Amino acid sequence: MNDLFRDATAPVPKPRKTGAAPAAGGEYGAEHIEVLEGLEPVRRRPGMYIGGTDDAAYHHLAAEILDNAMDEAVAGHASVIDVTLETARTLAVRDNGRGIPVDAHPKFPDRSALEVIFTTLHAGGKFSSKAYDTAGGLHGVGSSVVNALSEKLEVEVARERVLWRQDYARGLPLTPLRQVGAAPNRRGTLVRFAPDPEIFGSLSFSPARLYRLCCAKAALFRGVTIRWKVSPGLLKPDDGTPSEAVIHFPNGLADSLTAELGETAALLAPLWSGEAELPLAADGRAAGKLEWAIAFLESGPANLVSYCNTIPTPLGGTHETGFRAALVKGFRAWGEQRSNKRAAAITAEDILGGLAARLSVFIRDPQFQGQTKEKLTTQEASRLVEGALRDRIDHWLGGNPAQADNLLAFLIERAEERLRRRDAKDTPRKSATRRLRLPGKLTDCTRENAAETEIFLVEGDSAGGSAKQARDRETQAILPLKGKILNVASASTDKLRANQELRDLVEALGCGIGGGFDVARLRYGRVIIMTDADVDGAHIASLLMTFFYREMPDLIRHGHLYLARPPLFRLTHGAKTVYAMDDRDRDRCLKRDFKPNAKVEVSRFKGLGEMPVSDLKNTTMDPKRRTLLKVVTPPEDRALTAERVESLMGRRPELRFRFIQDHARSAELLDI
Repeated sequence: MNDLFRDATAPVPKPRKTGAAPAAGGEYGAEHIEVLEGLEPVRRRPGMYIGGTDDAAYHHLAAEILDNAMDEAVAGHASVIDVTLETARTLAVRDNGRGIPVDAHPKFPDRSALEVIFTTLHAGGKFSSKAYDTAGGLHGVGSSVVNALSEKLEVEVARERVLWRQDYARGLPLTPLRQVGAAPNRRGTLVRFAPDPEIFGSLSFSPARLYRLCCAKAALFRGVTIRWKVSPGLLKPDDGTPSEAVIHFPNGLADSLTAELGETAALLAPLWSGEAELPLAADGRAAGKLEWAIAFLESGPANLVSYCNTIPTPLGGTHETGFRAALVKGFRAWGEQRSNKRAAAITAEDILGGLAARLSVFIRDPQFQGQTKEKLTTQEASRLVEGALRDRIDHWLGGNPAQADNLLAFLIERAEERLRRRDAKDTPRKSATRRLRLPGKLTDCTRENAAETEIFLVEGDSAGGSAKQARDRETQAILPLKGKILNVASASTDKLRANQELRDLVEALGCGIGGGFDVARLRYGRVIIMTDADVDGAHIASLLMTFFYREMPDLIRHGHLYLARPPLFRLTHGAKTVYAMDDRDRDRCLKRDFKPNAKVEVSRFKGLGEMPVSDLKNTTMDPKRRTLLKVVTPPEDRALTAERVESLMGRRPELRFRFIQDHARSAELLDI
């Protein structure tokens, strides 16, 4: 390491002041006016330039220097950037670009261009497009502000086989720019700096935070390689940050997002990514470049992370506005093409709430809100991004129609849930341990651990009476329902809220409904639909599944909904008893389990209410002997599921009639 950074006792010049502050309540004249020279305003008011003096501002200094190196890479002049954390407070960033100019500045002939850049606000090569078409360091304050707020800063420049160096402290040169040797095999710029403890106190660099910053920058420009290194002893044992790494993403944002998602369940595999040049500007050149990567998530946190010229924009801005507009118009147009009128309800909220996305734009002369560039305000960016993405979304959806239908169904579900949440009143939710008032005719179990309990939804009081006698009182609850419940797929929201049977069901489960659903409040580990083994029972089960699919879809996605399988027949000969699920199963059992001439007594159960308690327990409710069917909605079949529910249970009877016509000839093949 350079001697400058080893010698903590090296003399450090102090900033100059002109005038003195007036005493409180005293005289106020011209002599009390302060004139802050050079970089003194930065040290006096650092918050105006980097947002404050906290940990975020501390690491913002690193981002400023790394951005300058990235600008060289994006401009095509650098391919490798070395980022080395030498001590807890000393960071070195080196690129193999062109190197900062070292010749005398025409406006300041007594100073080099390098010294002007590091000691003068609003000095740099990025105010025009002569040196950089697009750049992240745009205000000409990055290098000078870092210098002003650093206890020590060293710059090395290798240009034309010569190595130059200059040392600074708190914004002022300690040495003149000087040649320090030959550099036959080196080119580019190295900046080594240590933030000033007079400004930042005891703060230090976080290796994990710097490593994430490097990964993000490497993903934004697939042509760059960042070589990361941390000096021994700076990493904590459980940090997880590598001491050395070569960071390179050949596929840019797509590789980065794939690595971030890991095992997160996604509806779309592989994720959708691409690049596009923005439309031509008035001078005939492309206005910039756009890159994106999008994954629609079945679960996990949704987020949109955006950048402009490799600068993160956590507050979004006009480029995100164009991105949202292109997605909304694209999916609405696809819904219109598929004659799905419900797609018109889709908004940006529905789309962004179900995806993880990365968006990067490179544009000339961008405008940001604030010195820390957290929000892009260039008005033209919205039109440019929407225009570049719009046709590509249409082509992507049209080229993957099955996948597009699946995503459209997913977004329509989200839109309808949002509308229900807006229209519905808050549904009271009961805790798992509250037993003060039981809804409807619920007969509850005694065990408190929800994961170890289950509730049976049964058809009518008669079946409910048999189920209560056959149950395990400790772990099994029974809720009788009055016949066929409301078909929620064709009913209005007001009718749904007014239906007492459904209100009792929602209250019994305790997990809320629609947007108020919370699986953590579910009072039972399994919700089991137990209806008669006939056509009416199948219809009731279909109505209940439709209710859960529309109003509590996460109950299904988390694997809590089941169908019981009660038998339709009991076959008895002597001491031998066999149960059959349907007519075909009965015939198979007669041939398989009994001798040809045996006089087998065949009893058909009229319903659960007429089934002996012992039979109901042994065949349908005893966990050791029963068979349950788990209700699932596979992500890859989301569009088909939504279409089938709408066709068979929705408000348009002609769809049901068409389905019956199409499948009438196969009805004899069904096991009912």
